[in-house]
Amino acid sequence: MSDERRYYQESAAFIRQQMRHAPEVAIVLGSGLGGFADAVTNAVSIPYENIPHFPTSTVQGHRGRLVIGELEGRAVLVQQGRSHFYEGYTMQQVTYAVRVMYTLGIKTLILTNAAGGVNPTYRVGELMLIEDHINLVGMVGNNPLMGKNDDTLGPRFLGMSHAYDRQLRDLARRVAQEADVPMHSGVYMALSGPMFETPAEVRFVRAAGADAVGMSTVHEVLVARHMGMRVLAFSGITNQSIDSLDSEHDANHEEVLEAGRVLVPRLTRVLLGVLRELPA
Repeated sequence: MSDERRYYQESAAFIRQQMRHAPEVAIVLGSGLGGFADAVTNAVSIPYENIPHFPTSTVQGHRGRLVIGELEGRAVLVQQGRSHFYEGYTMQQVTYAVRVMYTLGIKTLILTNAAGGVNPTYRVGELMLIEDHINLVGMVGNNPLMGKNDDTLGPRFLGMSHAYDRQLRDLARRVAQEADVPMHSGVYMALSGPMFETPAEVRFVRAAGADAVGMSTVHEVLVARHMGMRVLAFSGITNQSIDSLDSEHDANHEEVLEAGRVLVPRLTRVLLGVLRELPA
């Protein structure tokens, strides 16, 4: 057994000792969206620093704990805050939590993030269902699947034509419509951060076909799909990306966290509806 697999198992064993439920679904909460975890009932909270080998989050707005309990009668594991590449972690560390989720027996992963709206029709406080992504970080050589492949976890060469589960996307659209939650569908581009984009970079991202841009998520999707997990993902539009040098405004993390106050109720309605109707 590789050291990496042993670490996943040791982390999972510690979590199992603490939890009261065997979670079926994992939900990862991005910047400003951690308030969703308050909806979990019969919950056990486990700080990341208590879990063997687990990377901790250093970013404001990321609580840094697992919340395991029930939502809509379904056992869930909620990751309240994630680790990022820009924090100095390797891609394998950034995606470590997803490997542990799989080791716990979780087969469905729902990801959320805070993102800048590149599509000019998007407004702060709206949701975007991620249909596809552009992994710019991975294209330039920072990819969690690089290095020696563990064939017991997944294939050496991974097809990504269907990264985001079509049935789950259809369900999310229907739930959002029934809940009267405005939600776009679009393409997310992952950059490394931690800086926000220059106007020229925003124009480049838009020309490349992206509707929203952020600093996470795609790496986790790669690892989840590598292990055969079903993936559903949402971006919360927390700021409008600035494409002009003449703008008086500049993006900042405080507005990202503030937008979360609007986004969390909308995201909660959609996620609860998806969990309620998710097939066993």
